[in-house]
Amino acid sequence: MTHQAISDSFHEIVDVAEPLQALGTGFVFTEGPLWHPVEQSLIFSDMPGDVRRRYVPGQGITEIARPSNKGNGMTYDADLNLLICEHATSSVVRIRPDGTREVLCIHFEGKELNSPNDIVVGADGSIYFTDPTYGRMEHFGVPRPLQQGFQGVYRLAPDHSPGDEPQLVVERSLFGQPNGLCFSPCGKWMWVNDTEQANVRMFDVAGDGRLVNGRVFAGGIVDDALAGVPDGMKSDKDGNLYVTAPGGIWVYSFQGLLIGKILCSELVANFHWGGPDWSTLYICATTSLYALNTKTRGREEPFMQARAPGPKAPAVPSQGNATMTNDLLLHDRLDFRIDPARTAMILQDLQNDVMIDGGAFADTGSPDHARTQNVVTNARRLADALRARGGMIIHVWMVLEPGAPYLCQHAALQRGLKDHNALVRGTWGVEPASGLEPQAGDLVVEKMSMSAWETSRLDAYLAHGGRDTIINTGSWTNMSVEHTARTGADKGYRMIVPEDACSTMNADWHRASINYAMQNVATVTRADAVIAALS
Repeated sequence: MTHQAISDSFHEIVDVAEPLQALGTGFVFTEGPLWHPVEQSLIFSDMPGDVRRRYVPGQGITEIARPSNKGNGMTYDADLNLLICEHATSSVVRIRPDGTREVLCIHFEGKELNSPNDIVVGADGSIYFTDPTYGRMEHFGVPRPLQQGFQGVYRLAPDHSPGDEPQLVVERSLFGQPNGLCFSPCGKWMWVNDTEQANVRMFDVAGDGRLVNGRVFAGGIVDDALAGVPDGMKSDKDGNLYVTAPGGIWVYSFQGLLIGKILCSELVANFHWGGPDWSTLYICATTSLYALNTKTRGREEPFMQARAPGPKAPAVPSQGNATMTNDLLLHDRLDFRIDPARTAMILQDLQNDVMIDGGAFADTGSPDHARTQNVVTNARRLADALRARGGMIIHVWMVLEPGAPYLCQHAALQRGLKDHNALVRGTWGVEPASGLEPQAGDLVVEKMSMSAWETSRLDAYLAHGGRDTIINTGSWTNMSVEHTARTGADKGYRMIVPEDACSTMNADWHRASINYAMQNVATVTRADAVIAALS
């Protein structure tokens, strides 16, 4: 099924020919998909079936809770406590990782809530949820009389105590059936849709948590010929808004323009990003669970940065959103956009003698570590991404004349170059590793020093090209890459080191460089995060 692009910008986030992958079917009505960043798995609800399930890539789908109190929308807080809107109990509950269940709220003004439906957590820990009446209806809940007399949107403050009543954050008469809700990427605004009114409203988030200055962001989300209504709703990292709608999911720009439609053969109720890089859209559509690969990722939510505990991190200065991943201190995603017009990528010493089998230094273990790091592929992906966006690509090569004349022999590295007859002009060893050959428009800089700066034209190219950001890749991590990062920082450049596009002689040397010196002079991350920040 081909998706529908209404604006060219839709092509930047979804390939119109990208198929929906069916992951499982035969359910009653799927809802509330939610990806766990540590376990790398997805949970989702089946309200009428009164069950909660888990999908593990490569392993399939299993039940994890039956009954589930007809749970609907779910999210995690920053501590990976599971928050669930329960239709059968009219409650918002918290389930801790050890299985402890706490009722956060069930009443407002002494009366039972209708049936909490969708839920989201703000950067300050505030919990917002909608409260339509669907959970008191046949099929989706447990039929019983209503007590509230209106359908509201509520907030639990960061200091909320379990059992305390929530804060009503909108006017009582505003909504018919409030349903999906989500924050903008910056957290200053919130969208709430209304299934009954077939629209989406946008609000300013006030200092006290109330939703103010409400205005219709998108209306007329109807099509009598297709099944689907405003229900689940999410924002991507750039503020595009995705809303379940007739025929699938309608996508709006931040300005409220309909830019495209993700089409599905079943009625879509909800969806969420997941996968290792948060770019896979998991879609709950009536009886089935689907996945769609996208070119973007979801907006940053507090729980997304959580990672499994690993070995104790070395003592390093605070790096904002950096977290431990496989005992490396990394920024899993960048909190700034990389401007290609102001950015250069350095591919340094990625030459045969340095890191390829048969090269002069093959016996150091460098070829094995380069393979483990997948450094050639990752460096090539980064270079391709930056080239496509008009960035500057600079290959920095160590090149010596035969016999290495006038190369000082005071340092072991210099003696090693001469003793191994390495990186000699005109030889196979000095050539770039296969797959990293210069492309049209790339620059090549020769040097005869460990750092890329001292004996090359690098500084002049960067200054003349108006570049102030450097993506620093190469081999070896703890030598050329680290020295270049140190000097670059001193010169005032923003240094970005994607660690999986760097390699050295072994993992220990790589880890030591990444976790100590690099933390003081560069933003250390991974190739996927850099590519995402270039988008």
